[in-house]
Amino acid sequence: MPRILITTDYLRPGDDVDQYLREHGHTTVHLPMTGRRDPEELAAALDGIDAALVANEPLTAEVLSRASGLRAIVRTGVGYDSIDIDTAGKLGITVSNLPGINANAVAEYTMGLLLATARRLVQSAVGVAVGGWPREDGHELRGSTLGLIGYGAAARALIPLAQAFGMGVLCTTNVPAAQRTDDPLVRFVDLPELLSTADYISVHTALTKRTRGLLDASAFRRMKPTAVLVNTARGAVVDEQALADAVRTGQIAAAALDVVNEEPLTADSPLRNVDGITVFSHLAGQTAEARAAAGLEGAAEAVAALAGHPRFAVNTHLLPHTRPARVDG
Repeated sequence: MPRILITTDYLRPGDDVDQYLREHGHTTVHLPMTGRRDPEELAAALDGIDAALVANEPLTAEVLSRASGLRAIVRTGVGYDSIDIDTAGKLGITVSNLPGINANAVAEYTMGLLLATARRLVQSAVGVAVGGWPREDGHELRGSTLGLIGYGAAARALIPLAQAFGMGVLCTTNVPAAQRTDDPLVRFVDLPELLSTADYISVHTALTKRTRGLLDASAFRRMKPTAVLVNTARGAVVDEQALADAVRTGQIAAAALDVVNEEPLTADSPLRNVDGITVFSHLAGQTAEARAAAGLEGAAEAVAALAGHPRFAVNTHLLPHTRPARVDG
């Protein structure tokens, strides 16, 4: 009977996902990820496991090389940069994500960050909590320009929300023109133009070698001094020291970050204690609706992958062979 390790923290023994997997003939092993996990512990947890439903576990080459029976990994979300897909491919392990599974949740959350930053909601609430009564002016979103870095499902879901608030929308993307939605209200531009034109810049790109550190000191120098950065994608897209310097010196106005390079935020992070930078705890995709959908869709993908028919594998081009099923003895 195939064994499936579940590390996504909101999936629990006896829930719908657990029942689905058991009804399909699988044994489940729950080891919720609630913080940083030692690689040795993770490697040990994968011993004798056929498939894994994971959150942001660091599935490195060292860890994967020790998971001799592992045949499939399913990320219960969109980003999969924490998984070494090259090594997984060489070992015959399929890696899947769930594209678009939390797009609506991320879009609504991003809109919330835009509103909160424009109207200084966090600063007001904190001020009241410590005995003050802050009354600084905020800004309206109407008439401003939103720049989207990336054109994935979350960015596309954000566009109509931004337009409903009267914002103009720019987008920079590597998606070929033939594959873009025909939307005359979105203007596609290159990154330098977006940086210099947008009032609010929202990051929705995957973390790759090309995008790691994409928003660095030179990028912030291009931006307006009144510009606001919002990041709900991956922390490492932003050079955090450069961002802290840019906000502290007034090169840009503010930043609202749902993701950081190392999570939870470290005590020595350059993002701490910078007036104008607000860090949240990676909540963009965390709604009850998105979690329910991701859990069940992830379980279905794990079942399909173990049957040799993954629907959302991101590394099929790297698979030289397929591991034989483990025989229980």
